[in-house]
Amino acid sequence: MNSVYLAHISSDGARAQSVAEHAFNTAGLCGKLARVFHMEEQGRLIGLAHDTGKCSIPFQERLKGGRIVDHSTAGAYECAKMDAFWAACCVAGHHGGLPDFGNISNDSADDPTLFGRLKKANEKQIPPYEVPVSLPDAPAPPGFGESLLTDSFIIRMLYSCLVDADFLDTEDFMSEEPVLCDSGEPLSKLLDRLERHIAPWRQPVGELNKKRCEILQACIDGSAQAKGLYTLTVPTGGGKTIASMAFALHHAVRHGMDRVIYVIPYTSIIEQTAAVFRSIFGERNVVEHHSNALFEVAEGSSSGQYGNIKATENWDAPIIVTTSVQFFESLYANRPSKCRKLHSIANSVIIFDEAQMLPSAHLLPCVAAISLFVKSFGATAVLCTATQPSLNDLFSKYAPGIEPKELCPNTPALYESFRRVVFEDIGSMDTDTLSARLAALPQVLCIVNSRKSAQEIFGKLPKEGSYHLSTLMYPAHRRAVLSEIRFRLREGLPCRVVSTSLIEAGVDVDFPAVYREMTGLDSILQAAGRCNREGKRKPEESIVTVFDGVSATPPLLRVNIGAAKESLRDGADPSAPETMTRYFNAYRSLAGNLDKAEVIRAFEHGVQGRMLPFRTVAERFRLIDDASKTVYIPLGEGAALVQRLRNGERTRALFRKLGQYSVNIYDWHFQELMKRGAIVPLEEDSAVLTDLHLYIADMGLVSAGDTGTGLFL
Repeated sequence: MNSVYLAHISSDGARAQSVAEHAFNTAGLCGKLARVFHMEEQGRLIGLAHDTGKCSIPFQERLKGGRIVDHSTAGAYECAKMDAFWAACCVAGHHGGLPDFGNISNDSADDPTLFGRLKKANEKQIPPYEVPVSLPDAPAPPGFGESLLTDSFIIRMLYSCLVDADFLDTEDFMSEEPVLCDSGEPLSKLLDRLERHIAPWRQPVGELNKKRCEILQACIDGSAQAKGLYTLTVPTGGGKTIASMAFALHHAVRHGMDRVIYVIPYTSIIEQTAAVFRSIFGERNVVEHHSNALFEVAEGSSSGQYGNIKATENWDAPIIVTTSVQFFESLYANRPSKCRKLHSIANSVIIFDEAQMLPSAHLLPCVAAISLFVKSFGATAVLCTATQPSLNDLFSKYAPGIEPKELCPNTPALYESFRRVVFEDIGSMDTDTLSARLAALPQVLCIVNSRKSAQEIFGKLPKEGSYHLSTLMYPAHRRAVLSEIRFRLREGLPCRVVSTSLIEAGVDVDFPAVYREMTGLDSILQAAGRCNREGKRKPEESIVTVFDGVSATPPLLRVNIGAAKESLRDGADPSAPETMTRYFNAYRSLAGNLDKAEVIRAFEHGVQGRMLPFRTVAERFRLIDDASKTVYIPLGEGAALVQRLRNGERTRALFRKLGQYSVNIYDWHFQELMKRGAIVPLEEDSAVLTDLHLYIADMGLVSAGDTGTGLFL
């Protein structure tokens, strides 16, 4: 009987895949993926059970164009009958998303919770079905029951294996030609490439290069230690990007780990870091993943629709470069598109670049997630920064007995060796005075706290040799401007740059003078890293000037500024490690709530009596409160790429290229452009700019009402 039930029909109708065949294939893949964290049996169970509901007459009619049918609840019900509620949750959500578990006593068959759907099945309110394959008994996953928070991560990781395996087998069947899967080269080969890249560094010239080599060697030596939690505290200019990657590859090869995941706080600099890694390791070995459009298979989708679906990246590559937003929001998401890649984090080395940028409002769930991956899923995490935050107490709470270990000893002496600037605090300053100061200097960088201030100051500077940088410029445009800036700096030509904070972290520029509006101490030190970066001038000739007053204090920076002023009282040295410790202690004290979305409380205690609230948490956990939308700019090479998009092309390669010609804006700006007819929408969160007058060469994408000045908050 099983053979008559079909899971998929090819687009041309010539081929069919039975539910049983798809179940066995998915179970094999799912078990293999879950084996990495010792849950192969559990992975096989959910793979076998997931499409049980397709063995029903209504679903078979659905394949021929009938109405959408719930085919997930049946498999969940079969798992629940075995008391495997963890498996039931994975199966119930494999298309529509992980549901809240709910309340087994109070939920009714009308509730969208797991227990509600199970009652619906128990009351025969789903289509009658047959069980296509026998389901094996599988014990509860290792560690399940230790805590509800741990349980939530175990379920999420198994769910990730299921949705990835389901997609991979479906893709393999639906494709008319064999699907070519390139998982990149072995990490051992990438390590050989890195060794060749750093070989010339082994005989350093100059004191700073000697110190960089010492840092690099300390990371390589430290890689022999066991998997766990590490910090890498390196002064700006100490070469932490390559040093951290050297640790990661040596460590991964030694311990048989699968990949390196490099997490960066800023989308604006991710392409630069990814480009460095691609130049060393090759294009095929580096996946760059951030805010591209996402697509997913809808519940009950027919096979004919499948070719139009673009799957989310599953991080099946040796080196992943991603953003903090993508990483942490995926960890607490419930949708297949976001969760599909999560199993790839297990048995990986995760490097958190600029770790001080972990968001204070969500610090608890971020630290808890890092802790659990280290404790339960075989990962090694490295917090990499010049300004290490104080997080030991939080890590000890969620990963007892796992103490962070510093890879680079003698940090205070290192900071003294890399001292290249002196700081000057000049207090309040108005825009006119600041602009006059900048105009009097041949080469200077000024960083302010708002786009409006940056644009206003830029407008007061001499046109010759003055530049403005903003995240409202598409990446290829920013890269071209930065290339011109670097050329003028090298050639000694006039070069005055006004920017928001996007230039602070990871952007390789070297100015003789930097002005920084008062902000968090970590950002001030990052700005200082753009001054005398190569140490070619004396520190006393390289001034970082801190000032107040040109921008209204953004609400998000009030705590940062308050903590900075507290830590700098009595003339404290901004670059001293003890000052940074004082700053983060003050910051934690002023920040107050470290779990704005109440994620930890929700998983530990439930929400309104409903346990393991996956869906509820996913809806409210956002690292950035006002989620951005994407506008593609059809300028330069972007014009042809946008036309391909408008013609209906939806390929991974196209979206990667389009990322260089896109601007992410807040919803209010997006809606304003919509009302003015300046953009044509594509998917829900993206559009194409059609009024090119709104993209100004010096400013980027401006507000529809401000084409003359381009000024807006």
